Amino acid sequence: MVVAGTVPGRAAERRALTFLFVTVLIDAIGFGIVIPVFPGLIVQWTGRSLAGAAEIAGWISFLYASVQFLCGPVIGGLSDRFGRRPVLLASLLAFGTDYLIMAFAPNLWWLVATRIVAGITGATFPTAYAYIADVSTPERRSANFGVIGMAFGFGFIIGPALGGIVAQFGDRVPFLLAAGLAFANAAYGLLVLPESLSPEKRRAFDWRRANPVGALARLRVAHPRTLLLAVTVFVWSMSYQSLYSVWSYFGIERFDWTPAQVGWSLAAVGLSGAIVQGVLSRKLIPRFGQRNIIIAGAVSAMAGYSIYAFAGQGWMMYVGITVSALQGLVFPCLQGMMSADVSPSEQGELQGTVSSVQALSSIMGPPLMTGVFAHFSGPAAPVYFPGAPFLLSVGFAVLALAIFFQAMARTTGAKVAA
Repeated sequence: MVVAGTVPGRAAERRALTFLFVTVLIDAIGFGIVIPVFPGLIVQWTGRSLAGAAEIAGWISFLYASVQFLCGPVIGGLSDRFGRRPVLLASLLAFGTDYLIMAFAPNLWWLVATRIVAGITGATFPTAYAYIADVSTPERRSANFGVIGMAFGFGFIIGPALGGIVAQFGDRVPFLLAAGLAFANAAYGLLVLPESLSPEKRRAFDWRRANPVGALARLRVAHPRTLLLAVTVFVWSMSYQSLYSVWSYFGIERFDWTPAQVGWSLAAVGLSGAIVQGVLSRKLIPRFGQRNIIIAGAVSAMAGYSIYAFAGQGWMMYVGITVSALQGLVFPCLQGMMSADVSPSEQGELQGTVSSVQALSSIMGPPLMTGVFAHFSGPAAPVYFPGAPFLLSVGFAVLALAIFFQAMARTTGAKVAA
């Protein structure tokens, strides 16, 4: 077993990226595996229709995101205090336990309870980002952050497909498989993962900072540019909530897509994001710089959302996926800039704060986007225009870019690769 301790240099960076790629990939696969069986279980437990089950699932997702919003800075602060390794391993063990309990859950309330626990302990992503910041040079961070997006993209493609296959052996089998993957990942990390944050760079845990309001208030005082970049992340995250919230409904309403066609289109979205973040990021970001890539990615997103909004045939959605592919580089570049603004002892807190900001968009975005879709596609619609949520996404992308320009006008004491 690797003794906890920091290992400097590019070798440590490669080992860390390999482990974190596998960690996030398995996490995303585990998350995706259970998607095909959730609707049937909720219908079984509640006796409601599929529409009623979807409503319940929406409230469970709202609860999960709310807990993540509150607990992101707490987990980030703990990783700054105790190191990244124990927090990552504890998170993986908690996820494994969570899926194991869900496999034997007797009713809906057990599912709700496990989702709350998963939201509290869901430290994998912010802690993984903090680990990458620890072992990467500032100029390589954005490209390395893209590896996390690549892993999630591939995992989200593999997970639902694998879940659909194993679900034929029982609606609880996907949960057991997800639990096994999480436990195996924790064991792998226990054996090979060194600590990335040396003791002298750690700092005391402080409840005044370990909450979303306190963390953002501290950014306002200590890192005003970083706060504007965090606001940019929030608005940018709101822009792509249309993809998560109404994509399948829009495809069915506008093109009469089957579930399989919806699945293939989402797989294309995931695949394009994985390729851009995992492969192109390493070539484009060093060559053109983070600032220019963010601008190009935002323009790419605006063009893609506009194509979605006015698409008259299903194949046009794939054109939009291709045109908007560069938007996958915006978040890694924003992460790289924010990470360069703060000290090593603040990376966990920063990533926890960013996690909270993204969770807030997951709380506010879905009801907004689905509400706009319902308003413009229902029988009482003033104008029939089911693509309206995608135009709203264009507006959010424009606003995010405007806030980003404001952030760039601020001075910062940190040297940033631009």
